[in-house]
Amino acid sequence: MSSGPPKHEMQYFPNMTAAMPSKSGEFRRVLWTGLYSQVVLMTVPVGGDIGDEVHTVDQALTFTSGVGKATINGKDQDVKAGDLMVVPAGTQHQFVNTGPTPLILYTIYSPAEHDPKTVHQTKEEGDEEEENGKDEAPDWSRRPQAENEKNGLVNTSGKY
Repeated sequence: MSSGPPKHEMQYFPNMTAAMPSKSGEFRRVLWTGLYSQVVLMTVPVGGDIGDEVHTVDQALTFTSGVGKATINGKDQDVKAGDLMVVPAGTQHQFVNTGPTPLILYTIYSPAEHDPKTVHQTKEEGDEEEENGKDEAPDWSRRPQAENEKNGLVNTSGKY
C-alpha cells in the first residue's frame, strides 16, 4: 500500500456489505486513502466501543453486521446492519456494540483521518498510536483543491 497520493485508478472492494467485512478481525484497517476522503473498515468486538471522540473531519459510517448504539452529540440511536450514520466534523460521537456478535462497519472520512497504512488489531493499539502521533493523516490528504490542481494531482479533463 502506497503512502503517497493515490493513482488515478479504480479501487474495487467486492462484497463490502456482506462477505468482506465479516472476515475482518481487526479493530481498524484503512482500505484506501484519497486526496479528499478515506475508507476504513472497523470491527467492534462484543461489548466494545470505538471510544467517545470528536474529529475535525466529516464521517459517514455504514454498518454491515451486528447491532449497536450510536450516541451523536448526546442523542442515542440504535444501529444495525444496513444503517448509515453521518457525523459532521466537530461533533461528539460514540458507537457501542450491544449485540452478541461483532459490530462491523466501514466508514468514510472526508478528508482522511488516519495514516494510509494503518492496521490496528485492537482499540487499545489504535488509541496508543493516535496518542503518540503515529497514526496521522498524510499532509497531501489535507491540501486544498486549488493546490492539488496546481501540483497536477487533479486534472479536470480526467486525462493523466
